[in-house]
Amino acid sequence: MNSRPTVGASVDLGSNSVHLLVAAVAGHRLRPIIDESAFLGLGAAVDERAHLGTEARAELVTTLQRYVSTAHLVGATTVTLMGTEPIRRAADAARIVSDVEAGTGIPLHVLTHEEEAFLTLIGVTEGRPVTHETLVVDIGGGSSEFCAVGPRGHARAAGLRLGCNRLTTRHVAHDPPTPDDIAAMTAAADLALADAIDVRPREIVAVGGTASNLLKVAPGGVPDTILTRERLAAALATLLERPAAETSELYGVNLKRARLLPAGATIVDALLRRYGATQVRVSDAGMREGAILIADHVGRAWRDRLDSLAHGWRTA
Repeated sequence: MNSRPTVGASVDLGSNSVHLLVAAVAGHRLRPIIDESAFLGLGAAVDERAHLGTEARAELVTTLQRYVSTAHLVGATTVTLMGTEPIRRAADAARIVSDVEAGTGIPLHVLTHEEEAFLTLIGVTEGRPVTHETLVVDIGGGSSEFCAVGPRGHARAAGLRLGCNRLTTRHVAHDPPTPDDIAAMTAAADLALADAIDVRPREIVAVGGTASNLLKVAPGGVPDTILTRERLAAALATLLERPAAETSELYGVNLKRARLLPAGATIVDALLRRYGATQVRVSDAGMREGAILIADHVGRAWRDRLDSLAHGWRTA
């Protein structure tokens, strides 16, 4: 274990955005240095044509080259590139992996649902041993990752093909969505969540851009990180008052993200009903933080140790 802070970086290739985090690491603590994202819409591209294609691959590689260069410039000694749901199902996934490594000199890890969930759990818990039954849910564009862990036993993880981009594409025909659009998304979310991991968590933690952006339109704003069902209903009502472009301008939400937020609110509400919970805590931490922490803790072989370390580790 290093006695002085090191610097690590990770990049998450998600359905909606490609996100870079560079942070100084000292034990279980991260101090963010750079946190930025590019909304490339990889999930929508794969939905439309089953693959990214030459132009979209080139744009992705260019973005990752810039991110890797930026990370190295501020002293990152490790850079972890992670492909998620859109890369897993892209017909040209092998070409994406090859192009990325050729363009950046760094391998692209195409993660399983379980690996995504474990890394997210580590990010939320900061790699510390878990003290109570916790369910962490990462709501993405094309899928959602679930990870449950308690003070005893190993973490359990599963993924569902339930995401805000997927729901919006399939069930929303209006801007803003109509009550019929919302009803269709609710039914689809409830159906998908019937297969969600079966646990009785004391705490539910939601991570990712969907959850953090819902805070922006909820009463009380970002400082209040607890989304109750009442606060969530108020956020959805706000989203349904005006077109996405107006929501984007008024609340400082990326326009593409604003179009997906009604679906995100629908999923969170369905999640609370599924587990009989009254609230969910929103965390800024997630898979990127987890990847930096575990790479710093065990080095390049982190994927081989991920299962055993998902419940946390002690530094003393």
